[in-house]
Amino acid sequence: MAIESINPATGRLMRSFDALTDEAARQKVALADEAFRSYGTVPLEHRALCMRKLAAILEHEVEDLATLITLEMGKPLEAARLEVLKCADGCRYYADNAARILAPESIPTEHSQSFVRWDPLGIVLAVMPWNFPFWQVFRFLTPALMAGNVALLKHAANVPQCALAIESLVRRAGFPRGTFQSLLLEVPQVETILADERIAAVTVTGSETAGRAIGAQAGWLIKKSVLELGGSDPFIVMPSADLDLAVETAVRARCVNSGQSCIAAKRFIIADEIYEAFESRFVAGMEAMRVGDPMKEDTDIGPLATVHMVERLEAQVKAATRAGANVLTGGERMLGDGNYFEPTVLTGVPRTSAVYREELFGPVAMLFRVQDINEAIEIANDTPFGLAASAWTRDPVEQQRFVSELECGGVFLNTMVASDPRLPFGGIKRSGYGRELSAAGMREFLNAKTIVVSSPNSANGTPAKPYLVAARETPPEH
Repeated sequence: MAIESINPATGRLMRSFDALTDEAARQKVALADEAFRSYGTVPLEHRALCMRKLAAILEHEVEDLATLITLEMGKPLEAARLEVLKCADGCRYYADNAARILAPESIPTEHSQSFVRWDPLGIVLAVMPWNFPFWQVFRFLTPALMAGNVALLKHAANVPQCALAIESLVRRAGFPRGTFQSLLLEVPQVETILADERIAAVTVTGSETAGRAIGAQAGWLIKKSVLELGGSDPFIVMPSADLDLAVETAVRARCVNSGQSCIAAKRFIIADEIYEAFESRFVAGMEAMRVGDPMKEDTDIGPLATVHMVERLEAQVKAATRAGANVLTGGERMLGDGNYFEPTVLTGVPRTSAVYREELFGPVAMLFRVQDINEAIEIANDTPFGLAASAWTRDPVEQQRFVSELECGGVFLNTMVASDPRLPFGGIKRSGYGRELSAAGMREFLNAKTIVVSSPNSANGTPAKPYLVAARETPPEH
């Protein structure tokens, strides 16, 4: 079956590729295994040099790469440029900080030496989505390669040209052959690749369905996995907030990447005292969003990535209205070529409806009016997801309550949720487990190897714990 690259702005086929045969895929795994065995001897300084060169290539070729992203998945061109540049920032972060993150950690004990050494696991398989076709890949790729792992990428089927472009970039930056490969696979082939004993770990960013399937298999195989799945992030605005800035940011937070982001704000929870003012300004802001050709510089919202995404969003909005929700603006698929959907604002979505608990992946917002912070936190947490939250208040007591009581992987006060190479990124509940980015993301695919060196003549003066002595003297029970 062909893997097709279709322009979502026109619906026209750009290129098609044959999926790898099972034998060709096995050969790629063998090459990765061979590369891992020698890559560990490459000095960290040389890996950093290659990573900085990769950053430079990304910056130098930003226009061509951004154009490819826009043509293949539809995001506005300026957003695509920013995505490429963010990848360059990620490369430099790990080039600059890998030595610190990977440094052995000394732990005081009664022994002459006790420390943790960080060792790479081997081949990391990544199953990545289409919505940020470069950044999603780079945020696993950069820490994996800097740490001494090697990587195989199964990218989304609608962005094969992006997948191949990333492989070319990594090779041109000087990383050894086989350390990063893009595999053009059909979905059933992922199970076969993951089952290969040479695959050490898997990371998945994508749908809950994909996460459940791959996470379950990884668990059965006793292989490390990281899952970054869906989100229905709350955006909470309290009376003390800077309302103008909150509204402006709320519109951007809902429409980022044409609304196709797991950390895009989706549920807007507004205090009763300011609700009417927020609603009118927010609706006006959504209506002002310019929907159109993503190649034009003044476009705010491009097409959704696939026909399926438009059909699902249309069905969700209709289901919401049948359940009793009101449409304040938008609500319809746009006529003509391409996968366009109107910026939409819903109110009165019943908490008993199915849509209330689903992720809306597109420019559709749900507004909720609350009486106080208690109700705001209740609604914010009333979701199967737990990725991140944005809360707007100048009240220090309210800020502390949001930090303490919101159930999610990150709380952003008076600012929009965003990923940052310096900060851990990930969620809880059905948004997944594990972390990407920062030191935490690099260490997800490292072995924390405990090293103890004991010498009778070089004890540090700390007596051994009696239970440790007892443990050493107790024979096994089986």
